[in-house]
Amino acid sequence: MFGLGATELIIIFLIILILFGVGKLPEIGSGLGKAIKNFKKATNEDEADLTKKS
Repeated sequence: MFGLGATELIIIFLIILILFGVGKLPEIGSGLGKAIKNFKKATNEDEADLTKKS
């Protein structure tokens, strides 16, 4: 995953935890999940549009 190992991911998670605190983590996770879902939906729609046009 992007060339990151388990150690790097743990360090990134700890930095996020320190910066935002435990209370904000559910909000951040929810926002990130929605963003990924919208991105996947948009890419799938674009692929469907391309197949319709060809």
